[in-house]
Amino acid sequence: MTPAIAAKLALRGVGKSYGPVTALADATLDMAEGEFLTLLGPSGSGKSTLLMIVAGLTQPTSGEVWIDGRLSTYAPPNKRDIGMVFQNYALFPHLTIGENIAFPLRMRRVASVAIAAEVRRVLEMVQLPHVAERMPTELSGGQQQRIALARCMVYRPSIILMDEPLGALDRQLRDRMQLEIKHLHRRLGITVLYVTHDQEEALAMSDRICLMRDGRIEQIGTPEDLYFRPRTAFVADFVGESNIIAGTVAACGEAGVLHAAGGLEVRASIGPGIEAGHPVKLVLRPENLRLLHPGQEADNTAEGTLTETVFGGGVYRHYVTIPGELTLAVKQFTDRGRPAPALGASVRLGWSREHTVVLPHTELH
Repeated sequence: MTPAIAAKLALRGVGKSYGPVTALADATLDMAEGEFLTLLGPSGSGKSTLLMIVAGLTQPTSGEVWIDGRLSTYAPPNKRDIGMVFQNYALFPHLTIGENIAFPLRMRRVASVAIAAEVRRVLEMVQLPHVAERMPTELSGGQQQRIALARCMVYRPSIILMDEPLGALDRQLRDRMQLEIKHLHRRLGITVLYVTHDQEEALAMSDRICLMRDGRIEQIGTPEDLYFRPRTAFVADFVGESNIIAGTVAACGEAGVLHAAGGLEVRASIGPGIEAGHPVKLVLRPENLRLLHPGQEADNTAEGTLTETVFGGGVYRHYVTIPGELTLAVKQFTDRGRPAPALGASVRLGWSREHTVVLPHTELH
């Protein structure tokens, strides 16, 4: 018999197939008590399938699901002590807000006095104590989403699952709700498994991110891990923006040297497993490149022509073409006293060796 697992939620080799189509393959992860873990990935990556398996709404074709140390692979949804928040709020339109929140408690036959106290508690928690007698249509989208959260939290589930809960909101409201959910999570210590395709949302809210691709887990780690230490080009490209350049290793170790596209000679720290002569990919984040002033130097430099500049309010996004048809994106904070160089100008770029991420070519897709 498989021994009990201590993690709050644990998946062991979980897979789901629909005939010849594999929706999820060999998913293995552990989630700690009180953790905010985000399943991130493009459409069709398997994140919603994984969430539905955890919820008990989809049965896996292989593997095990453990919840609170109990084998729960085939346990029905109502025996998993899990709450769910959906993108469309799923509030009952014919019930008041108070009645909506009370509904899961009434289904569990909780006493009326206790229900009233719990409804007041969670309305205070989501900072909407005055809306108990209103109908859902009288609230804004952001308020309805907070009520959906309150209804989920009122019966204190062991794990809260959130499936694209902010997808229907406009950008400004979505940013505000991200902070509210993050503050609630931190204050209450709730365990949240969150699904989104929005990498900025995942970076802003998560303790850890599970990035998925084609039904498989590509990398699991903190937002900083995925952003600064991507293991594959897919991770580097999906999480944030990246310049990804083909190259060959000339010298290894801390004082490594690479020959890259565009005739560049790049200095970087090259870890174990990569030897001289190996083909690699270099990952350079646009914000780590800078336009050098005359006389300025850097570990790595490149000369090229400024072919495009995009003004984004707080930042410029410059595109510099290096001889050999290599174009690098550069992010630079805007400064009213220092206008952007003119299009067609010759410019020099610089960046440090520690900002060059080197990936084995064999790991790339």
